[in-house]
Amino acid sequence: MKIAIVGTGYVGLVSGTCFAEMGVNVTCVDIDKQKIENLKKGIIPIYEPGLEDMVLRNQQAGRLHFVTQLTDCLNEVDMIFSAVGTPPDEDGSADLQYVLEVARTIGKHMSKHQLIVTKSTVPVGTAKLVKNAVQEELDKRGVSLEFDVASNPEFLKEGAAIKDFMSPDRVVVGVETERAKELLSKLYRPFLLNNFRVIFMDIPSAEMTKYAANAMLATRISFMNDVANLCEIVGADVNMVRKGIGSDSRIGTKFLYPGCGYGGSCFPKDVKALIKTAKKYGYDMQVLRAVEAVNDKQKGLLFEKLTNYYNNNLTGKTIGIWGLSFKPETDDIREAPALVLIDKLTKVGCKVRVFDPISIEETKKRLANTETIKQIHFASDMYDATVDADALMVVTEWKEFRLPSWEVIKKSMQKALVFDGRNIYDSNDMKASGIEYYCVGK
Repeated sequence: MKIAIVGTGYVGLVSGTCFAEMGVNVTCVDIDKQKIENLKKGIIPIYEPGLEDMVLRNQQAGRLHFVTQLTDCLNEVDMIFSAVGTPPDEDGSADLQYVLEVARTIGKHMSKHQLIVTKSTVPVGTAKLVKNAVQEELDKRGVSLEFDVASNPEFLKEGAAIKDFMSPDRVVVGVETERAKELLSKLYRPFLLNNFRVIFMDIPSAEMTKYAANAMLATRISFMNDVANLCEIVGADVNMVRKGIGSDSRIGTKFLYPGCGYGGSCFPKDVKALIKTAKKYGYDMQVLRAVEAVNDKQKGLLFEKLTNYYNNNLTGKTIGIWGLSFKPETDDIREAPALVLIDKLTKVGCKVRVFDPISIEETKKRLANTETIKQIHFASDMYDATVDADALMVVTEWKEFRLPSWEVIKKSMQKALVFDGRNIYDSNDMKASGIEYYCVGK
C-alpha cells in the first residue's frame, strides 16, 4: 500500500515513519524545502526519542520518502493524510487555511479515486469543508471523479509518540462510506496483531473525539491544581488527596498530578478551539472556560510564591530555573509554564539562570529578538543554573533533576531555597538536607 502524508510536523513525521515501519510505502510532503532536504539527510526537525533511528532505517529500506510537492506522488498513492498545522486564530478558533489548501491541491490534480484523511486536529464539520473544496476544484476542471473523506485524529503523547502510535489505546476512524472503511481497515491491519482497537464511527464524532479527549485531560489537570491550591489554604496534603481519590476505579490515577500548569501544542489550543466551536453554535462551554482560567492562573503560581516569600522585593534577585519544555522528553516549549515564569521574573528585575537538557536552543530562538533574553543566562548544566541563585524553581520534571546533589547546590546558591512546581521531592528529605522547600498543594 502507498500513502502520502502532507505535513512533516510532529504528527505527520511520526505517523509517516511509523506507517513505514509497518511496511507501508510512505511519501511525506512539506513545502519547506530546507526541512525536506534535511530529512533526506537524516536531520530531524523535532526531538522525539527513537524517531531519528526509525527515519533513517526506513529511508534506507526504501519505504520512506520526502518531497516538496504533493503532485509528485498524488496519483501514485491510495490515500492522502492531511497532517498540516491548524494554529489558533486570534479569536482562539482553529485556522483551517492549510487543511483546505491541501484539499484544493488534491482537487486540482487528482486523476483517480482518492481517500483524503484528515489527521490534523480540526473542528467538527471540517470534513464537509474539505469535501466541498475538492469538489469545487473538480467542477472547475469539468472532471467527474469519485473520492472519499475520512477523519483519523492522532492521540500521540510527545516524548512517547512512537510507542503510542505502534501500540495505541485505540485508533479512532471516522468514515461515511464502506469503501473508505475497507481502505483504512487494510492500512491498520498490521497493527491488529498487537490486539488494539480500531473504532469506526461517523466523521463528526471522530472530529469531536479528539477535542473531547484533550479537553477531559486538561480538565483533570486544572481540577487537581484547583484542589491543590485549596489544600494549601486548609492545611491538607494534595499528594494524599490524589492517592485517595485515584484509588477509586471510577477516577483512576492518571492526570491527577498537581503542578504549575499545562502547556504544549495540544491542550491549550484544543481547549480554546472547542470553546470557540461551541460559541459558534450558540453554546457556552462553562467548564472548559474555567479549566482555561485555572490553568492561566496556575502558570503564575511559582512567581506568586516567590513574590510572597521576598515580600514583593525581587529586583536584583537571581533565580535558577530547571526545565523549559512543557513536559519531559520533548523540546517543545509552546505554551510552556517556564516561559510565563521567565517573563514575569525579568519584568520585575530578576536575573534568570535556566537549564533544560533539550530545549535550550528552542528557547534561545523563541526569545532571540526580545529584551528578556538579555537577563537570561543559559546554563551549561543543572548546577550552573544554581550559581549565586536566591531561589531555584523546578518547572519541568526531567529525570536528571530527581536526585541532585543538594550539598553541591547549597554551596552554589546564595540561599538554599527551592520552589518545586512538579512535586518531585520529598519535603522531609529536603528539610533533612537543609533546603527550605515549597511545593504545590502542601
